[in-house]
Amino acid sequence: MIQDFFSNLTSWGNTKKSRRNAKNRLQLVLAHDRAGVNPELMTKMKQEILEVVNRYLDIDMEEMEFSVQSSERTTSLTANLPIKKIKRSRDNS
Repeated sequence: MIQDFFSNLTSWGNTKKSRRNAKNRLQLVLAHDRAGVNPELMTKMKQEILEVVNRYLDIDMEEMEFSVQSSERTTSLTANLPIKKIKRSRDNS
């Protein structure tokens, strides 16, 4: 039991996915600082983008990624939204 506890404690966060998520979060925070976009605004933008996209598509929320990249001349927001299914509109019938 104690051995399991220490095993879980030392392996906590060692998965590739959690490392990737932590790296993405750190990159997002650094890009926010460079771009002058505060985290609250970024969260609101992300929610609004997802609301609009969800009207038309089912998205894999576990695999989606948002990133902000800044260079000397431009700042870009990239949304990687894996599509599970396209929703069929009732208006098109």
